Amino acid sequence: MKNPGTAKIDSKTALVTGSYQTIKYTFTAEHAIDDTGYVKIVFRFAGDFGTPQFSSPDKADYCSVTTNGDCRIEPRWDAKGHTRPWGKALYLKVMGGFLNAGETIVLIFGDTSQGSPGWRLQTFCENSFEFKTLVDPFATYQFKEIEKSPVMQIVAGKPAKTVCIAPSQAVIGNPFSAFLRREDRWGNSIGKAREYEQKAPLEAKIRTICITDEETGLSAESNPIRVIAEKPGILQYWADFHGQSEETIGSNSIEDYFLYARDCAKLDIAAHQGNDFQITDAFWDKINNTTKKMYEPEKFITFPGYEWSGNTPLGGDRNIYFKDEGEVLSRSSHDLLPNEISKYSPSPTARELYQKLDPSKSFAFAHVGGRYADVSMHKEGVEIAMEIHSAWGTFEWLVQDALKRNYRIGICANSDGHKGRPGASYPGANKFGSYGGFTCILTPILDRDHVFTALHARHFFATTGHRPLFSVTVTDGSRKVIMGDVIERDNAELKVDIEYHGTAAVEYLEIYRGAEIVESLYPNQTSEAGNRIKISWSGAERRGRDRQVVWDGGLQVSGNSIKGIQPVNFWNADKQPQLIDRQKVKWGSITTGGLSGVILELENTDEGIIDINTLQIRITCNIADINMTPTNFPIGGLEKKMTISRLAKTHKTSNSMQISKNIQKSGETEDPVFVKVVQEDGHMAWSSPIYIMN
Repeated sequence: MKNPGTAKIDSKTALVTGSYQTIKYTFTAEHAIDDTGYVKIVFRFAGDFGTPQFSSPDKADYCSVTTNGDCRIEPRWDAKGHTRPWGKALYLKVMGGFLNAGETIVLIFGDTSQGSPGWRLQTFCENSFEFKTLVDPFATYQFKEIEKSPVMQIVAGKPAKTVCIAPSQAVIGNPFSAFLRREDRWGNSIGKAREYEQKAPLEAKIRTICITDEETGLSAESNPIRVIAEKPGILQYWADFHGQSEETIGSNSIEDYFLYARDCAKLDIAAHQGNDFQITDAFWDKINNTTKKMYEPEKFITFPGYEWSGNTPLGGDRNIYFKDEGEVLSRSSHDLLPNEISKYSPSPTARELYQKLDPSKSFAFAHVGGRYADVSMHKEGVEIAMEIHSAWGTFEWLVQDALKRNYRIGICANSDGHKGRPGASYPGANKFGSYGGFTCILTPILDRDHVFTALHARHFFATTGHRPLFSVTVTDGSRKVIMGDVIERDNAELKVDIEYHGTAAVEYLEIYRGAEIVESLYPNQTSEAGNRIKISWSGAERRGRDRQVVWDGGLQVSGNSIKGIQPVNFWNADKQPQLIDRQKVKWGSITTGGLSGVILELENTDEGIIDINTLQIRITCNIADINMTPTNFPIGGLEKKMTISRLAKTHKTSNSMQISKNIQKSGETEDPVFVKVVQEDGHMAWSSPIYIMN
């Protein structure tokens, strides 16, 4: 059979992200389709469009289906009904007859004739959104792909906000470049980030800049910049080491991926991580060719790599990187390779993989994605970090798993983005619950050799996607070390110096000694408590794929009134918390390990009661009893909890915190000391541990 049929769509060539549309899809049979045979339309895993439904014609995403054949068509949606990356499947089953050659099936995605607003498109741009079509003409469940499936382009919408990106350091009086990225309401970059020449002030200080887009009038404040007298020994450079493109389970090409990282997100460092069992030998060559082509010392650093994707009992997800191109790919399996053939031998377990990796040429991160890492399989010097945060959520338990085993590891964060936006990885409308993170590398020079050396020294810290200035040092007499270093203790107490300049007000800071919180520090005094109440929820159901927690619900205030609300990590543009009236707030929310919430601004500081009611927990509390130390309400699962705290008066808050503390030794032979900082807006940062030998 040459071609079982043809398909076309009747729509505009380019449609806007997240918009509601009506798209007419027509399949014409070139070969008869038997009774109980199928036409199947499949879509990429990353697509977060509205799920097609056939039962409520007045609701969003309603689809109608008709045929001129002597049969009826029974539609069925299966979110995992085809081979990845084309997992989302719409089955159109021929019943009560057959579809003859020349006859058609017409499917209207977003049929508005009975009140539906249409079909909501995916929230991210894609050059070739495909309605990949397959046919089972003989009712044998053997599907044959048609020669050419319909394709449309999805493009960014109108500018809704801007993001200002500046270097983390600048020299007094010297020029530097800052950039302004225009984004639509879903976070898609509208063109490249625009460059604005700046000049550093004539005094050493921490500063930000504000840039206004001349076309839209939208403005944004930059990340903090350290203005210094001369170039210091260590600089901060920003990386997203983890994401996929359409050649595996992501979106758009690998070339588009690196261009977005460099030109839109303005990253300093980027790497690509395709699932190994989908990387053909030819694509491995392309990964290497692309990273080599894009690498530009002092401007944009790339590393070739892949995601070793074994099942958790075999080791779980590991991100593997090489210092240079031309290294051997050793997959967890060859499951999706053509005929499962490769010139490279596999490594069925992480333990076997790590035996093959040379620490002088490679490094690895443990990761929590679909298959969370089992860190009992670990090789010192190769596996240098635990990935604490990604678009999948926040996973502090992974770091604790490693520290409890006395591993010396750093703490990193990346995006694992699948939507083609490394360095600006918004989660979109489903699957992912968090904004993608960053790893900040501390190195004097931006090139592969120095970045590679800094990585192996654990000279880096993790953030949930913001760009603070962050320093943690330990001093023992005349000796001073930075995050990631190892120091042998001479004194019973060591001084830890912490300096943090964030992108929003600092809420609190925690100093850890391994799993133990040594001290929680708050920048404001109790006397500065204000009328803002922060209510947040976080955590996951379990470690694996089925981790999503649904927090739908709301709150009601009595004996007081609400002046306004501020969302915390509500990334879905269509699902923002709603202030129903001056007493009620309603929300729909999920977490997949990360954190979401709302900040209430109340009319009166200490009066009344808040009644919170969600699918997970109900809490009633007197507003007067809420203080600036967070109160946690654990509710099982995996670090699943609700947290309530009072924030400082707005004019008393600060984005900065500098503090020195003495850390006493524990009874252990080694103390890993690290710092976590939490901002009011929900962003967090973690330093890599300093390892103190007792």
